[in-house]
Amino acid sequence: MTRRKIAAGNWKMNTSFESGMELAKSLSEKTIPSDVEVVLGIPYVFLKPAIDLLSNNKSISVSAQNCHSEEKGAYTGEISANMLQSINCPYVILGHSERRQYFNESNEELAAKVNMAFAQNLSVIFCCGEPLEIRKANKQNEYVTSQIKEGLFHLSDVDLSKIVIAYEPIWAIGTGETASPEQAQDMHANLRSFIAESYGEKVANIIPILYGGSVKSANAKEIFGQNDVDGGLVGGASLDANHFEKIINSFS
Repeated sequence: MTRRKIAAGNWKMNTSFESGMELAKSLSEKTIPSDVEVVLGIPYVFLKPAIDLLSNNKSISVSAQNCHSEEKGAYTGEISANMLQSINCPYVILGHSERRQYFNESNEELAAKVNMAFAQNLSVIFCCGEPLEIRKANKQNEYVTSQIKEGLFHLSDVDLSKIVIAYEPIWAIGTGETASPEQAQDMHANLRSFIAESYGEKVANIIPILYGGSVKSANAKEIFGQNDVDGGLVGGASLDANHFEKIINSFS
């Protein structure tokens, strides 16, 4: 079974309106293989202009970087899934390690966010990954599968099949360190096997699992070439259109 190939760029809290729109425009003019989907995780205030700018580009989709677990209410400064749906934003990133770390997002809260996103027909990129101390203790498999189980395993097989998972070893995000292609493959294969135990091989083999953590053009081809790696969730390297284009074209 051929899984979707996805190159996702997470802009995080970067770019001004002008530079962000120029970046989106530059990417829209790049060569993107017909079998690769590009997803851009854009700051909230630029989402609607970016969606409008890219409305005629079938290769590039736009994603929010987070949403709230409640439909509406007195949550000053938050963004609801319904707000995202109302501007035709197709994707939302949930559970990024920075959200878990800096905003204390729990697996229980993320499960509620996933439910709310699905209620508004948003596609979810669900992040998981272990910190350095867990990796050093060789407990990364148990740690990451727990994130997946507690955040996603309440879903039906139909809904789980719609999820995109992004594995990001926290020790490799923004540090210049990168999991070796073999380490990435081992974790991705472990996640796919873990999903298959509860949902079966068919569901497990549908779900794209992306690697995130200092992905750049120099290492993307080798990482993306692993059997269970279906693309990347790219941070800093996605802020340069030429660099990101090389990553987008790194699939075998």
